[in-house]
Amino acid sequence: MSLRRHILAVLLCMSFAGTALAQDAAPFRIRGTIDAMQAQTLQVTSRTGQKMTVALAPNVTITAIVATKITDIQPNSYLGTAAMPQPDGTLKALEVQVFPESMRGVGEGDHPWDLQPHSTMTNGTVGSVVGTEGRTLTLRYQGGEKKVVVPENVPIITYMPATQAMLTPGAHVIITAVQKPDGTVLATRVGVGKDGLVPPMLGRRRRAPPFDAVGARP
Repeated sequence: MSLRRHILAVLLCMSFAGTALAQDAAPFRIRGTIDAMQAQTLQVTSRTGQKMTVALAPNVTITAIVATKITDIQPNSYLGTAAMPQPDGTLKALEVQVFPESMRGVGEGDHPWDLQPHSTMTNGTVGSVVGTEGRTLTLRYQGGEKKVVVPENVPIITYMPATQAMLTPGAHVIITAVQKPDGTVLATRVGVGKDGLVPPMLGRRRRAPPFDAVGARP
């Protein structure tokens, strides 16, 4: 399976329609920690503390979420950032996702996101990188441009293919799932932090709808 397919499956495809396994079910995200895995079933504690049983779809896509460095962001890099709008019109990054070159153009634009209330997700091409402290990126996308401030403590990650061998107790995951008519929660995509990494997309604990779920954008 290609790197492009893995990353498409976990990232911005989390915002798209569900798979043929549950065509009529709205996909949602589960953020949490694996408690156990038996056969094709995960036991997960969500970030809101819910204990959940999640079955893996036969064609589930698994992607490793890997820490990377601010120096990997260069002019013309293609990246995505969850961020908070600031009064001056800039964005303050909550996390930054550096895409490999094969993913250039995926999910391009500026959209609402669910990491925190009022947060956004902006995907685009870096036009410039200014400064070594309190870095500011000019992020350009079709029809617009945003200036993004990247604080020193903001996590920066990238992606690589993975297998079910990484789905071990204690691993931190972000899951795209659907609920079948019989009530089964079925994972179609799983992003898992490598080497104990807590994916920045997990965000902070907060009160949330059932399953810590947020309906996907069509």
